[in-house]
Amino acid sequence: MTTALITHKDCYDHVTPPGHPEQVARLDAVLGALEGMDLMRVNAPLAAEDDLLRAHPKAHVDAIRAAAPEEGWRSLDADTHMSVGSLQAAYRAAGGVVRAVDMVMGGEASNAFAAMRPPGHHAERETAMGFCFFGNVVIGAKHALEHHGLDRVAIVDFDVHHGNGTQDLVEDDPRILFCSTHQSPLYPGTGAAHEVGVDNVLNVPLPGGTGSKPFRQVMENRVLPRVDAFAPQLLLISAGFDAHMNDPLAGMNLTTEDFEWVTARLCDLADRHCAGRVVSTLEGGYDLDALGACAAAHVKVLEGRGR
Repeated sequence: MTTALITHKDCYDHVTPPGHPEQVARLDAVLGALEGMDLMRVNAPLAAEDDLLRAHPKAHVDAIRAAAPEEGWRSLDADTHMSVGSLQAAYRAAGGVVRAVDMVMGGEASNAFAAMRPPGHHAERETAMGFCFFGNVVIGAKHALEHHGLDRVAIVDFDVHHGNGTQDLVEDDPRILFCSTHQSPLYPGTGAAHEVGVDNVLNVPLPGGTGSKPFRQVMENRVLPRVDAFAPQLLLISAGFDAHMNDPLAGMNLTTEDFEWVTARLCDLADRHCAGRVVSTLEGGYDLDALGACAAAHVKVLEGRGR
C-alpha cells in the first residue's frame, strides 16, 4: 500500500479577497512541493449531508449554503469570506477527509494527506470563523466512529492557532481525544490548559518565541503519552504549519525539521495502536515557501511509512 493524496481542483475556486493570507496560492505551494512523490492521487468527493450533520446542526449547514454569493464576496466575519466557488470547495474539503478515512480504514491506502482548502479547525458547531466553514477533521473522526464502527479516535493539532472549532465539536464526546499545541495568547483566544472537555481534551498553550527544544519536550512529555494511553484505533492530524519561524501570522520558531520529527513520532504511535492508520488534513501555514517545505517533509514521512 501507499500514501493517498486527496485534493480537488474545486479548492482553487475558493477565492479570498486580495491580500488575504488564506489564498489560492497556498494550494499551489503544497501540491507543487509534493510533485514527484510516489503518492496515490485521488479526487475529493463532495461531503454527504449526513457526514456534515454528524458535526454541525442542520441550521448551520443551511446557513452556510444560503450565504454563498452569486458574485463577488460575502463576509461571514472580518476574516472569513465566501466567493462564488467557496461552498463547493468547503464541501470538497470535508468530503476529502471522509474519503481519506474510508481509504485508510478500507485498506486502500496505509495513510493519507488531504491537501484541501478551506481549512476547518476553527469552525465551531454553529459558527464559521477563522477562514473555516465546516469542521473537516471532526467530520472525518465522526465518520470513522459511526460508519466504520470504531470506539476511539485521536486528533492531534499542531497548528499555531488553537483549534477552537475542533474542541467545540468533540469536547462532549469521550470517544474522541483532542490534543492541541498552540501559541498563547493568540487568535482565537481559546485553548487554556483548564479546558479539558469530558477528560478528552488536552490543551498545551505555548508562549510566543517557542522553538524546537521546548516544543519537542511538550510533545514527548505531554501529548504523545496522552495519545499512547488513549490507544486510538485511528489517528487524525490537523496539520497546520504556521508555527514555522517564517510564518507571518504568528510568533513561534519551529523549523521544517520539527514538523518532520513530530510526524514521525505520531506515526510511531499509529504503528503501535492502529496498524499505522493516519489521516492528516491541511490547516494553516501562510508563508508559501515554508508551507511547501513543511508539507513536503510531513508527507515524506507518511510516504515512507506507507511503503
